Amino acid sequence: MGFRGVGVLLQCYLMLAAAMFFDLGEQEGKCIIEEIPEDTLVTGYFLLEPWDMKSVSSSPHLGVTVTVRDPNYEVLMTKRYGKFGKLTFTAHASGQHYLCFQTNSTRFSVFAGEKLKLHLDVQMGEHTIGHSTAKTKDNMALLENSLRHLLEQMVYIIRQQEYQREKEEVFRQIGEETNSKVLWWAVVQTSILLSVGFWQMKRLKDFFIAKKLV
Repeated sequence: MGFRGVGVLLQCYLMLAAAMFFDLGEQEGKCIIEEIPEDTLVTGYFLLEPWDMKSVSSSPHLGVTVTVRDPNYEVLMTKRYGKFGKLTFTAHASGQHYLCFQTNSTRFSVFAGEKLKLHLDVQMGEHTIGHSTAKTKDNMALLENSLRHLLEQMVYIIRQQEYQREKEEVFRQIGEETNSKVLWWAVVQTSILLSVGFWQMKRLKDFFIAKKLV
């Protein structure tokens, strides 16, 4: 493994220190759902390792195939990685996005039964400031990066709020339409009952007149 690979692996460990993880069988796939506003940059770091770190992995050539789908279930990206990596994509529509991870190995599916653990950290908006930038002696550059990072987070929060307002407006319209339909249905039911009642009274009156009871 070269210096670049070591650097990426170290970055993954640092980013995934407090991230989520879930179990994943060999040659098995699982998906997570993220609510993402439109035009939001999403970055994910993942690391695949044996569930039991004390045991020796019998599949040294494990990897992960990542597939991202938008709210319409259309593929935004699909790529095959090694045991660790970084994925980046931009959401083109607001709504639920599906991040799917499937392990792959060189063993036959009959013998593929190793239990694995996938660490995952998903960040929305621009990336956090890198460690190399944080360690630089140029205070102006560090301050500029910090301000840019805060500005991008503010833009992401504004987009998230706009997206929530759009969802609330849709739910409000659905509720108003439902209430209107219920009201009209009650009016129709009342009209039908009154019409049937008047018709029955008229028939009963005509019957009494025909029998000369009135």
